[in-house]
Amino acid sequence: MSVKVKIFHEELRRIVGGPGDIRVEGATVGECLDDLVRRYPDAEPVMFDSAGRLHKRFYVFVNHEGLFKADFSRPVTEKDSLILVFLATAG
Repeated sequence: MSVKVKIFHEELRRIVGGPGDIRVEGATVGECLDDLVRRYPDAEPVMFDSAGRLHKRFYVFVNHEGLFKADFSRPVTEKDSLILVFLATAG
């Protein structure tokens, strides 16, 4: 199923070649991220560390819900949207 992804990270937007709204395939948050990386391999080091974990300051939210990272096993539907955000530290 196709899920909308909103990207709020300049480098990742450059990699996907657009303003930051794309669609990916998947039934869970993890499957959607896997599809994004499969389609845009240069996105992987931007989002994940060498052990395959999401970078500490990179967040994935579902539908603007909560302040915590979405669990990769969380189911998503075509009505959902993933929000990808990199939170920089305060200077």
